[in-house]
Amino acid sequence: MANQPQQLTLPPPRTYTRTDFTALRAFVQRLPATTIARLYYDPEHSPHAASADAMERYLRTMRDDLVQLALLHGSPVLADHLKASIRQHGSAKLTAVTLRMVGQASTLAAAVPVVTHPVHLWFRPLIAQRLSGEGISTLGALIDYCNARGGSWWRSVPRIGALRARTIVAWLRRHQATLGVSVAADVDTGSLVPSIGPNGANRGADGGAEDAVIVIGDPAELRLAPFEHLAVPVELSGGNGTSRGLNRATSFAFIRAEHDLAAVHAYLHRYRDRPTTLRAYTRELERLILWSVVVRQKALSSLAVEDCEAYKDFLKAPLPWFTGPKRPRSSSRWRPFAPEGLSPDSQAYAVRVLRAAFAWLVEVRYLAGNPWSAVHEPATITRESSMQVHRALPAKLWAHVREALDERCEASGSEAPGAGDDARQWRAARAAILLMGDSGLRRAEATLARREDLRPAEVRGDPGSSRGGSSGPAQRTSPDPGRTTPAIWTIIGKRRKQRTVPVSGATIVALRAHWKDRGWDFDEPGVQGPLIAPQWIPATRTALDRHDAEGDDVPYTIDALGRLVRMAVQRLSAHTAALANFSAEDLVQLVNTSAHAFRHTFGTRAVARDMPTDVVQAILGHASLQTTSIYVRAERRRMLEAAARYYADDDG
Repeated sequence: MANQPQQLTLPPPRTYTRTDFTALRAFVQRLPATTIARLYYDPEHSPHAASADAMERYLRTMRDDLVQLALLHGSPVLADHLKASIRQHGSAKLTAVTLRMVGQASTLAAAVPVVTHPVHLWFRPLIAQRLSGEGISTLGALIDYCNARGGSWWRSVPRIGALRARTIVAWLRRHQATLGVSVAADVDTGSLVPSIGPNGANRGADGGAEDAVIVIGDPAELRLAPFEHLAVPVELSGGNGTSRGLNRATSFAFIRAEHDLAAVHAYLHRYRDRPTTLRAYTRELERLILWSVVVRQKALSSLAVEDCEAYKDFLKAPLPWFTGPKRPRSSSRWRPFAPEGLSPDSQAYAVRVLRAAFAWLVEVRYLAGNPWSAVHEPATITRESSMQVHRALPAKLWAHVREALDERCEASGSEAPGAGDDARQWRAARAAILLMGDSGLRRAEATLARREDLRPAEVRGDPGSSRGGSSGPAQRTSPDPGRTTPAIWTIIGKRRKQRTVPVSGATIVALRAHWKDRGWDFDEPGVQGPLIAPQWIPATRTALDRHDAEGDDVPYTIDALGRLVRMAVQRLSAHTAALANFSAEDLVQLVNTSAHAFRHTFGTRAVARDMPTDVVQAILGHASLQTTSIYVRAERRRMLEAAARYYADDDG
């Protein structure tokens, strides 16, 4: 049979990622294989990094693959150099320069990223672990995550930061042709840190201008901005001249407001020392302004009763482009309403707030009349109790949570990277949780708590208290660092009422550990500062400005403290080894536990331990004893339910 030409089918070349090339470069530079495996690979996802021998075999194989491709596709000079090296040493000996040349000639060996690739193939282990911890397991999931959250997506991923986020987004954009999915335009890579724009205007953390003008027209192009970043078209501003609102008063006004936004600013300025009230009122007024300008296309000072009734109907079902998931107020993805809309109670609250705001604008003679005075509040159901006492943690669950917190706080001795920072975060969260769970504080009260308002408690029978007028330990200006006796704390709570609350010995111990992390001595005489403060300052304009204004020891904001507590509780619920004795129901409750639930935990535990109701009322700061009695009814109902289960089991 005559010889016939035969075609040899070669297998496709093995592909390598950017991480592999970086590891090979380190290997060529004589870095130990053990160190390379630790720096660039996760042993759980990369079996070749399980041992030094396996790592070295993998890198030598990769080097040989690249050399063969370079011999086929490289320049004659490079091929001659590699052949000579192989003849002399048995394998090619590469330097940093020749490795670069080999890498350029062996582009066929470079893998291209696709959306189904796990993140650990393309990012270093620490970055991949932090992304995976948020449920971001693939490159496609990472792009979806960025697109859903906009330019501030990185804030939801612990310890990523603005600079790493910029690098990640830029890399995703470079490979969008092979990924087949693009990162949205507003996921900015230029500067995720606030900066000054070319025209001198401030730019937000997601790259958008802070003074965002509402776009009238296509809802797909709509940019809704929160009140502090808001600017409206001149013709809808209600200002002096041709744009003057129809309801503007003609007499001398008591405020110097040239347009509606300035008038609303003047009204909100009255609540500058009441941050919770200020935040709630700002939310309701900005919603009305956005609706008035975008939907009604009227100035705020031109609204009539019919417009107010239309807005009341709008609150029941906001337009889709007015709703969205919760986003930072600096993000272009921010929307004034949540996807689920407002409850009837929230709708009624909005009407009351707007009626009061317009009444003040009439009182200061900015407006001629109050159209909201003729608008009835939406019908609501009067409930027996609006407090969600059922969210309080049962005694057993609360005890195990405290034990688990103590265990996590002791992890500072671990040699794992970042273990010290993680333990410091746990100690801050423990101090906040104990302040609310052992003292019944509200989240805002725990945020505003200060060391100078804390003093030792003189308990009858306490060996540390003074007797017979002698000058004993009770005269100390700070709790005894060697003891865990309780303390008392004077706070300004809701409705600007001052009250005194107890602080447990366990809370004092937790605060001492947290202050030590901050580099302060909790027991130093005359020391001052917030009881709980963050360990690092985010690189955002708001945080940096606040840090400059308030000094080095800046307290948490109310929302930030809530996130700290919520994240700690959710992470605890994931550690089944520490919470193995809990039922599925307990774990579900723990996952859904908010910061305020710990205040309810204190109330229910205090009643269960027969603390007098009037004492519980004083500690919690309730205006009415009837409110405190809700805990009594809840505890009685829990007792009856437990008894019913006991007798049912007995009958069986």
